[in-house]
Amino acid sequence: MIRVLVIDDSATVRRALLDGLAAFQGIEVVGVAPDPYVARDKIAQLRPDVLTLDIEMPRMDGLSFLAKLMHHHPMPVVVVSSLTPKGSHEAMRAFELGAVEVMCKPNTAYSIAEAMPALARAIRSAAAARIFSPRLIPLSGVEKPPPCLRTTNKILAIGASTGGTEALRSVMSQLSGDTPGTVIVQHMPQLFTTAFAKRLDESSRMRVAEARGGEELLPGLAFLAPGGKHLVVERSGARYLLALRDGPQVHYQKPAVDVLFNSVARCAGVNALGAILTGMGCDGADGLLAMRARGAWTIAQDESSSVVFGMPKAAIEAGAAVEVAPLNDIPVRIARALQRTAQPESPCAS
Repeated sequence: MIRVLVIDDSATVRRALLDGLAAFQGIEVVGVAPDPYVARDKIAQLRPDVLTLDIEMPRMDGLSFLAKLMHHHPMPVVVVSSLTPKGSHEAMRAFELGAVEVMCKPNTAYSIAEAMPALARAIRSAAAARIFSPRLIPLSGVEKPPPCLRTTNKILAIGASTGGTEALRSVMSQLSGDTPGTVIVQHMPQLFTTAFAKRLDESSRMRVAEARGGEELLPGLAFLAPGGKHLVVERSGARYLLALRDGPQVHYQKPAVDVLFNSVARCAGVNALGAILTGMGCDGADGLLAMRARGAWTIAQDESSSVVFGMPKAAIEAGAAVEVAPLNDIPVRIARALQRTAQPESPCAS
């Protein structure tokens, strides 16, 4: 049984979450708190497994409380807040401070009935998460080289879920500015992916942007799948182009890692590299296996460095990973794989 403490200044929201989560087996709301000060005492009394935390609250905002909590008493936290595109920067800050998941509160556009299954999955992910001390990654401050004006013959595809925001920032901050065109799926709601792409761009030598569809993959460019759309890579002659697709969720997700990886397997095959990082569930395992079957080099994050060893474990057990490595080693392994598979080509114009 996962014991949950709900922290929110709205009595209506507290009641909605209390009643809504009661329908899910294995989850019990053991208490509610209207602000962080009450929550502090209830954490000591009730010893919950997971907190749900609002950001905008009286007396102390949720981010300040989260920072103090993760410093003095680290534990799994799911942020549930009235976040808008403007507030998505606060969502990114919550991930940096150690939140396992971030979700929007139910409202008229996003009903409680729709929100509760997603919240239950987030709580289960958080309960299974390994909590690490937050490690803030400084902005690179490195001038980004212009993208090479030639067709890339390599593609790097990366997939992640729970714990992936900080894992991706760690990987992207260490990749060189001339890394092959890169495509990324991070399980994340629609409101947050634009801000997350900007955050990745700030800490990366590559240029990172949210995919819009139609972009060409070139060295030095990375694209993040937007929330609510599947991202695929298509081939046009010698060029790799991006496209966005609707369609059903895959593994309860849209964007889904499997959709991206399978498209990369089809159009790039041996010219691709794939990496699967921390995450709940098994999304990406089949796609990474398809990539490996077509000759791609593949890697999975190891258990010790994963917040949730679900997606990497599924990929490893399926035989999809050529290598398994801790998070900090993955950029080095990617660089080595690129050196081994490098083909003679004309230098990029500077």
